[in-house]
Amino acid sequence: MPHKRFDQARPFATLGLVLLLWLLVPLAVKSLTRSTLFEIQIPIGMADSFVADLQNFWANRLHSKDELFVAGKKTAALIADYAFSAQENEQLRAEILRLENLLKLPPLPAHRLEPARVAKRDFTAWWQRLVIRKGRNYGIPVGAPVVFVGGVVGRVVEVHAYTAIVDLVSSPTFRIAASAEGDNRPISYQGGVNDAFKTPHGSVEFVPSDISVAPSQPKRLVTSGLGGVFPAGLTIGDIVHLEPSTDGLFSTGDVLLDNRLGALSEVTVLIPINAETP
Repeated sequence: MPHKRFDQARPFATLGLVLLLWLLVPLAVKSLTRSTLFEIQIPIGMADSFVADLQNFWANRLHSKDELFVAGKKTAALIADYAFSAQENEQLRAEILRLENLLKLPPLPAHRLEPARVAKRDFTAWWQRLVIRKGRNYGIPVGAPVVFVGGVVGRVVEVHAYTAIVDLVSSPTFRIAASAEGDNRPISYQGGVNDAFKTPHGSVEFVPSDISVAPSQPKRLVTSGLGGVFPAGLTIGDIVHLEPSTDGLFSTGDVLLDNRLGALSEVTVLIPINAETP
């Protein structure tokens, strides 16, 4: 009977011994092992991403000439619109440079835009992350902000040889200094525990008590520029609910994020010019 009990407990004893040995392993060895395993596993996810691109290519080949003609007209209109916007952007840049020189202000942080394809999505209760198909081979640094047409996507938290991991703005591990649109007072934003099938959301703290919102009249939450990571004015989401905090000095509330965060296929990494190696 004791021998039988020992046989039943042997798997648990073995598991406990393995865990104990792993706890005794130096942190540097753990980091190296984790990085090596990631580099071995990521080609599988990359292959899935490239296969999906190939499927989309052949699916688009099945469209008729009339459909392609209509799509071409829409694309031409978008190109003309973007060309005009680029011209306006250059004029605004020149005006900002003139004012900086006139007022002797320090220049704003400059970034290089690096578009990247999304290879994999990892949405769990602990974090929400994306894997993009660019890494050290394109000079992407840890901490670089990631954006899309709707505003903030997240921040690069890990960089590997050919890929990088992005912590989404909806992740509980994402925090940033923000402000309400039209108000320069700092607000603390943090992602929340999100369901993959619901609208992503986050929360705000230290909101000035004189700011009020309603579900029918939300307040846009934007990056404040504090910390020098994210440029100021990028959209984070909409503040839809506020209530007084326990100290009565500030308010806390809920922020609804862009629904497109869970279905992004292309993002843009903002790489600081001064962080690039020559």
